[in-house]
Amino acid sequence: MSVKYHQPINNVEDDIASPCVRNCCLNEADICLGCFRHIDEIMAWRQLDATGKKSVLSQCQQRQQQLDK
Repeated sequence: MSVKYHQPINNVEDDIASPCVRNCCLNEADICLGCFRHIDEIMAWRQLDATGKKSVLSQCQQRQQQLDK
């Protein structure tokens, strides 16, 4: 499964959509196997600015690549 990251809402660059794919299942490290966010990142998502969200999305992509190996 490939998760599509950084989906702007209403074509507004600063409004970055959540990567949630409604397939929430945490592994032993508290990483969601649906979107690859850590539970702390999931809880903080609404408070993050665009830079913070992009950072989380970058980490999600790295986690996904590691888990897909």
